[in-house]
Amino acid sequence: MRVTPRGFTLVEVLVALAILAITVALAYRGTAALVDGEVRLTSEATRWRTLDAVFTRLEADLRQAQPRPIRVGAAREPAWLAATEAHGSSAIVFSRAGPEFDADPGTAGQRVGYRLRDGALEVVYWPGLDRSPGTRETAWTLVRGVTRLRIEHLDADGGWRDTWPRFGEPEIPRAVRVLLVLDSGEAMDRWIALR
Repeated sequence: MRVTPRGFTLVEVLVALAILAITVALAYRGTAALVDGEVRLTSEATRWRTLDAVFTRLEADLRQAQPRPIRVGAAREPAWLAATEAHGSSAIVFSRAGPEFDADPGTAGQRVGYRLRDGALEVVYWPGLDRSPGTRETAWTLVRGVTRLRIEHLDADGGWRDTWPRFGEPEIPRAVRVLLVLDSGEAMDRWIALR
């Protein structure tokens, strides 16, 4: 008896194609999930690096604070001025040592501020320490997606105060506590010793 070679039947070919299609679909979904996970992780890592840079910058500025009041026209402003704004977040303005990258060696210092505006943490610079009343500041957005900025100041008795200056206290507080709350609900709390 002689057996003749036979090919695949149409049903066998269709079953093989169906198995191949299912395998390809599963492989595509697995690859897509890996790519989406990588994108999310990269985005999250970038966000945390940005927040770390913000706190590094804030700490560097705060540590360079100088007890020098400024003149705004005929008025005087304290060296360190912090208050809680109407929306419940803190704002702070202080005198600090001269800018790091200034071509003018005669610069005696700089006025710097941090505030929350429209869901963004901003750093604010004025062109010099003493200024005329109409002088405008320059604001730069450091990070978006912030719902609250709270800055508290350590007084001589060890109490935390949300406003500064305080009567009978030095012009610069002993330390500050910075709370930053993101719109995702995460909160970061840093304590920075100043003197």
